[in-house]
Amino acid sequence: MTAPELSVVIAVFNERDTIEEVLRRVRDVPIAKQIIVVDDGSTDGTRELLQRLEGGGPGLVGWPERGDFVVILQDQNRGKGAAVRRGFAAATGEFVLIQDADLELDPADYPRLIEPLRQGIADVVYGSRFLGGARHVVFFWHYVANRLQTLVSNMLTNLNFSDLWTCYKVFRKSVLDTLDLKEDRFGFEPEVTAKLARGRWRIHEVPVSYWQRGYGEGKKIRWTDGLYGLWCILRYNLFK
Repeated sequence: MTAPELSVVIAVFNERDTIEEVLRRVRDVPIAKQIIVVDDGSTDGTRELLQRLEGGGPGLVGWPERGDFVVILQDQNRGKGAAVRRGFAAATGEFVLIQDADLELDPADYPRLIEPLRQGIADVVYGSRFLGGARHVVFFWHYVANRLQTLVSNMLTNLNFSDLWTCYKVFRKSVLDTLDLKEDRFGFEPEVTAKLARGRWRIHEVPVSYWQRGYGEGKKIRWTDGLYGLWCILRYNLFK
């Protein structure tokens, strides 16, 4: 069987209200792809919904008789980094993309994200929420924390990212296979950036659409994650 061009890894934790719509949008993107959903110990019914959708069957309007994606169940909540690593291990595509399950980012941006990889001018692409064009207005202090941490990361990696904490990161599978990733939670983001910088891979940024949700809608990252993220920036850049 020919490997797909793109593997999409979706890390999910308690996203019952959004995961079905995210999967519909991912499936609708006209790119040959493998979809891997890693449920990270959800307790709100997400796991059961995913298993129903994966199996397909009557009563699931708009879904095939058999699901066209695979579901991997973590035995407990281990964090985003652990979930995406589990997905990476199952990926077979030439390119591997990380997708969140919260509808903040739009899979319609996939063609823009993978174009530099297709052209052979990049090994990794980050989708920036802050580059050019119209954008959704975001929480001010989230923006400040992101910009500060992105600045510190840039100073230590000698790269000029605009959005360190973006979910949308796309890698050549051959690049992922060289990275020894350790962080289980949100520290994955600065860790992977530091290790990509040390590998001197060609990295591009492209603008993506972004609709920030509030904490009442299920947003999970907290100020403590920001502090730990800053520590990870220092750890993975200064203590190699």
